[in-house]
Amino acid sequence: MDACTLGDLLDVLGGPSVHLHTAPAGLAVPVTEALLYDAHAPLPHAPGALLLAVGVRAAAAGPLVRTAAEAGMSGLVVRGPDGPVGEAEAYGVALLSVDEDAAWHDVHLLLSSAIGARPAPPAGGLGDLFALADAVAAATGGATAVEDPRQRLLAYSTVPGQPVDEDRRQGILGLQVPVSPANTEQYRVLFAATGPVRLPALRDGDLPRLAVAVRAGGETLGSVWVVDDGRLAPDAEETLTQGASTAALLLLRARAAQELARHQNGDLLRRLLEGTADAATAAQRLGLEGAVRVAAFVLDAPSLPDAEQTALRLLDVVRLQCEARYGRHACVLVDGVVYAVLPAPGARHRKLAEDIVGRAGQALRVSVRAALGELVAGPAQAAASRQDAELVLRVLGPELPVATVDEVRPRVTLLRLAEVLGERRELSAGTWRRVLAYDEANGTDYARTLVSWFDAGCDMAGAARLLAVHPNTCRYRLKQAQQHVGIDLDDPDERLVLWLQLRTLAGLSAATV
Repeated sequence: MDACTLGDLLDVLGGPSVHLHTAPAGLAVPVTEALLYDAHAPLPHAPGALLLAVGVRAAAAGPLVRTAAEAGMSGLVVRGPDGPVGEAEAYGVALLSVDEDAAWHDVHLLLSSAIGARPAPPAGGLGDLFALADAVAAATGGATAVEDPRQRLLAYSTVPGQPVDEDRRQGILGLQVPVSPANTEQYRVLFAATGPVRLPALRDGDLPRLAVAVRAGGETLGSVWVVDDGRLAPDAEETLTQGASTAALLLLRARAAQELARHQNGDLLRRLLEGTADAATAAQRLGLEGAVRVAAFVLDAPSLPDAEQTALRLLDVVRLQCEARYGRHACVLVDGVVYAVLPAPGARHRKLAEDIVGRAGQALRVSVRAALGELVAGPAQAAASRQDAELVLRVLGPELPVATVDEVRPRVTLLRLAEVLGERRELSAGTWRRVLAYDEANGTDYARTLVSWFDAGCDMAGAARLLAVHPNTCRYRLKQAQQHVGIDLDDPDERLVLWLQLRTLAGLSAATV
């Protein structure tokens, strides 16, 4: 298993929790552990360790940088922004900081959990939680369960012979604590307490519980529950408190592993959509196989004051809906656009996109648009499907917030034609420029008349209706345009090229006249 690097650590905890000031050896240096500095004990030789400058002011931590470097350590963590950047760069040691009011034991717990994290499947860390539940059950003498803050069962003990009740059986079967007003009140009492609490049975035939909240740094991560049949060990409360501390570490490690895996998978998906990743490797890592389609979701108001944060919330909405539909799923936010790779069959992709747009609009209080690219044969063609989706995004509007590329094929084709024609001198030259120049110089409406005639299928009466003029007026203008500009409207090729150039390069259509 690869060692955690400084870059991995920052991916998990960087930003609000841990700030990087300098990394002279780069972000690929290994980070092996987090050590608390003790001024009264010699510093161990610990290659790759992060030293937490406990009891040392950030501005006075310069000598500690040299000591850490001599011990082979990768970095120094100080409290506050005024750390010794110059000394860190001189000795090749990374310098990181945490907020001034951060408790060192909380920082140590967070760093240790992140350093121990590795990319893992969604259930990463739950095996350790099951082992913890068994250990607590054996020590206390009561069947044990570990839950998250939403009362979902994460792990439970399997020690034989311990009494259980119907509530526990139902919780294990559904991996969710049964909802009831009485349960809600017990959780309120539990999370308000600072230590273990004893809770009565909720109904006849059930057993009381001994429970404790699992916390880290003031954040509630879940709870540990022990079935109390009246024969728990005398030190059950102390054992449960210790178990909650271990559970906090395991839950943080599982979270860090999932965040790191999500970040790495997001980067891999980004490269797959760019066409720079090995498609076979990416498909295996991301769980993609067979035909896929790329869907793109974007806020309809990108200039929002908190657009970046809102885009992250949009990513959460898209990921949640896709995972609910397909299980493990690949989503990523790139430059304000949320991309999701949808597996075949594609019949329900549009309905899913509509549902996401509706839910996101309600949750974020801002309109969202969704574009779906072509259904392609496999992940190797995902970049092409993404390009389709991006083209569709450019033609969407309030009247059409969701569309597949097939639904707007004419629009996106003209959009791409406009780009190609505009990039090539020989394709952008021609009669259309002379028509526009003549109109500008003489105040005529030849360009508008020509486009209306083309859009009406070369029908004079139809063109006149589009222009709101008499057919004779339309006929006269076309005749004059041929004479003054030199257009041969009897030549089908000239008609086609002139219409394409006026439509794409000049941006004219019957809808704009």
